[in-house]
Amino acid sequence: MTLKTLIVGTVLAFAPALAFASCAGHEKQVMSCTDGSVYDAETNTCTVVSG
Repeated sequence: MTLKTLIVGTVLAFAPALAFASCAGHEKQVMSCTDGSVYDAETNTCTVVSG
């Protein structure tokens, strides 16, 4: 086995782990509703506030 093949094999073996590590730290996106309504987590929709 040549040195070049060994290097390429090592890089390909660790590529998925490096790609996964670069996606860490994202924050959760928050849904926003229009004025006069609030987010209902049970139905996953915005509901109008009455009262």
